[in-house]
Amino acid sequence: MGPEATCPRSWPLPRLRVRTWIEPVVASTQLASSLYDAGLLLVVKASFGAGASSNHSASPSPSPRDAPEDEQQRAISNFYIVYNLVVGLTPLLSAYGLGWLSDRYHRKISICVSLLGFLLSRLGLLLKVLLDWPVQVLYAAAALNGLGGGFSAFWSGVMALGSLGSSEDRRSLRLILLDLILGLAGFCGSMASGHLFQQMTGHHSGQGLVLTACSVSCAAFALFYSLLVLKVPESMASPSKALPTVDTVSGTVGTYRTLDPDQSDKQSVAGHPPYPGKAKPQKTIIALLFVAAIIYDLAVVGTVDVMPLFVLREPLSWNQVQVGYGMAAGYTIFITSFLGVLVFSRCFQDTTMIMIGMVSFGSGALLLAFVKETYMFYIARAVMLFALIPITTIRSAMSKLIKGSSYGKVFVILQLSLTLTGVVTSTVYNKIYQLTMEKFVGTCFALSSFLSFLAIIPIGSF
Repeated sequence: MGPEATCPRSWPLPRLRVRTWIEPVVASTQLASSLYDAGLLLVVKASFGAGASSNHSASPSPSPRDAPEDEQQRAISNFYIVYNLVVGLTPLLSAYGLGWLSDRYHRKISICVSLLGFLLSRLGLLLKVLLDWPVQVLYAAAALNGLGGGFSAFWSGVMALGSLGSSEDRRSLRLILLDLILGLAGFCGSMASGHLFQQMTGHHSGQGLVLTACSVSCAAFALFYSLLVLKVPESMASPSKALPTVDTVSGTVGTYRTLDPDQSDKQSVAGHPPYPGKAKPQKTIIALLFVAAIIYDLAVVGTVDVMPLFVLREPLSWNQVQVGYGMAAGYTIFITSFLGVLVFSRCFQDTTMIMIGMVSFGSGALLLAFVKETYMFYIARAVMLFALIPITTIRSAMSKLIKGSSYGKVFVILQLSLTLTGVVTSTVYNKIYQLTMEKFVGTCFALSSFLSFLAIIPIGSF
């Protein structure tokens, strides 16, 4: 009889194990984030009316061709340049320290502190809607989020708990399940965001009140659940630690056979490492994975940052509900990428799966550059169905090359690196968009397609 037998009414799982699940925190946080992202875009758009953008326009003497819509687009773009800089740079002051504290004292530190900053930033948007404050107050709200560690500290903490609560042979599946939950919650939030924003549309000062209040409620739930319910799981011994170093290294660039529950570890021990004597050193593998992740993330971040501006102007000119649906379409890649890993992992090597994802995103971004109708937008999004596989697979592979006691620091360094490069990308892409939106509005998407295919080079050198 195990400890499960002591639970009243024969609970199927020990209560302590249920409390170690990080999934409720991930789901509620992402639900709040998807509502916030849509609300932020729509609130900023409403604040920058045709006549309100004169102080933010990149061109003080607009040409006759400049329409009010173009001036509004520049104003929104300039707002997001500053906003993304604040969101991306402020975590550099605290995220690494939170990761170090989590490794040294308690695993929940980075999660709880980042969720506190997350909640404060959502409250900032709610107060802006309630009190009709200027949009510049949202910069301060973003700074509070960043000083709490931002997404870098939060997601590194989630990855650390997810890795600790799973054995090495199940870790890849565990981490991509967390990504799947992230995507499902974001999909639901985005689908509802447009409808929620339209509530109380008759009151200008209250436009978006229901949407922002729901976002704050979800963020508050995530914080209090982390503080009062969530428990740190016991570190599970990895059966593969007894394997020779060369098997561990080659396993990183081999197939994800660990996703197959029917395959025993004994087969891995008895089997011979592929390409004996030609396995690259661990540092080389990590460096190549790191470079590929950076280049690919540049392409993804640039596309994601420009896309909201792209759908608001001609030829699409979406309304609030269509904006929510479009954001929801972006979250479907979490589902399709999860299914792709489960299928491809049984047939292809890790490097092949990463390249499939990069080709998927690069092809979709190229189609997006020539979108003229709404249905074409969704076709391009459908081509990107495996876009999440590269980063998820790279992160899972790198987690197998580091010690459990260093998860917090290593994961936060990786996340901060991606965030920092993303900040630079956001600024550059927004400026490129402003300069090219009248000539060829799809320039940024074409550039992202090029970067996505370029990221294949480091992966192909394995």
